[in-house]
Amino acid sequence: MSGFDIAEAARLHALAFPAAEAWGTDAIRLMLEMPGTFGVLRPGAGFVLARVAADEAEILTLAVAPSARRQGTGGTLLAAAMAGAVARGAGAMFLEVSDRNTPARALYGAAGFEEVGRRRRYYGDGADALVLRRGLEPGSRA
Repeated sequence: MSGFDIAEAARLHALAFPAAEAWGTDAIRLMLEMPGTFGVLRPGAGFVLARVAADEAEILTLAVAPSARRQGTGGTLLAAAMAGAVARGAGAMFLEVSDRNTPARALYGAAGFEEVGRRRRYYGDGADALVLRRGLEPGSRA
């Protein structure tokens, strides 16, 4: 994907996630090379990677730098990912989030995502992954 600063995205991911979970440039590049993947980057603040396959989309990662939290950055990135998914023909969006990540769960809940599944002890710290889903309609926003 031309124009997407992979090094900046990796830097932001390292700020937003624990070291053991942070994605480096190789991981981000590999994600962007998957068919249907797109990203939205706000330099210095955060980014989101999403993928569309058939009529479904998924958030691969959403990272917000600590200095940009609680300023609407996450909601803006999420809205951009949903709009990008709609533009690519998706009718629903899925994501996974740690059941221990209260701020992210609040963001996704406010955007209309609902729990549709759970992966027990999915994360390295033993936390469950909640599988969330939201229907998408043309013109939908977070």
